[in-house]
Amino acid sequence: MLITAIIATFAAVSLLTYAAAMKADQRHSVRAAHARLADYEASVEQRDLALEEPIASRVFAPTGAFVLGLMKRILPPTYVEKVRRKLVRAGRAQTDDLDRFLVAQVLSVVAVPILWIVTWKFTSIRGEDLVAVFALVAVAGFVGPNAWLDRVIEERRLAIRRKLPDILDLLTISVEAGLGFEQALARAVQMVPGPLSEEFARMLGEMRAGASRADALKALDARTEIPELRSFVLALLQADVFGVSVGSILRNQAAEMRIRRHQYAQEQAQKAPVKMLFPMVFCIMPALFVVIAAPAFLSIFDVFRGR
Repeated sequence: MLITAIIATFAAVSLLTYAAAMKADQRHSVRAAHARLADYEASVEQRDLALEEPIASRVFAPTGAFVLGLMKRILPPTYVEKVRRKLVRAGRAQTDDLDRFLVAQVLSVVAVPILWIVTWKFTSIRGEDLVAVFALVAVAGFVGPNAWLDRVIEERRLAIRRKLPDILDLLTISVEAGLGFEQALARAVQMVPGPLSEEFARMLGEMRAGASRADALKALDARTEIPELRSFVLALLQADVFGVSVGSILRNQAAEMRIRRHQYAQEQAQKAPVKMLFPMVFCIMPALFVVIAAPAFLSIFDVFRGR
């Protein structure tokens, strides 16, 4: 009887332990299933949130990143550095500007055959006209981004040349009134907005960050590469070296820049007749010849035909 009781007790304990283990395993399975369902719901929510984003961030941004990485691996570092320096001269010194320009160059080249195929398939242009269209699109695709960047650089350089005498006059008045050079420069930046003020503001930021005046001026010259501004930078560097008064240097530079601006205006005025020659010869003169000479030619033709 004792052995039977022991066996029965052992069997009962075993059954209870097995039942408890099965219950715990079932609870663990339920928890794991709930966790999987929660992860699925979270992934569905994340997918819905991702689909709500604009197509530019979902499609164009990854494509641009892939193209940019491919461009940086293919292009030589010297070319990338050259483009970066041109963007700095154009007033676009951010890293994103360089990335956008490189991607725009690739897309403009890729668009050449696509536009040619679209023109060939969906228009009636054929033969020599189709070749002319392809040549025009190819030139625009390969040369367009660089031509646009060069145009922006020239416009910015012209704006800096025009504003430089005015800012130098304001600097001269401020320094002679008792302000320091940095305070006078900060006042000129606030009073005269424009590309030159942006460059001076960046120079002030470099000086306040710990750079010396000479280093900030040299960095300004390297960013702009304008002869008039380079003359101003060299004069200030010489004033720091030899201890010359900044006020006298600024006054002399302001007078010189006004003379240079006047000379530049005269130079552009003298170039105007030469630039107008070709439009007049090839566009205006033929139209005037038709308007003036056509009636006389028709009258002469009628007279000879009447004979």
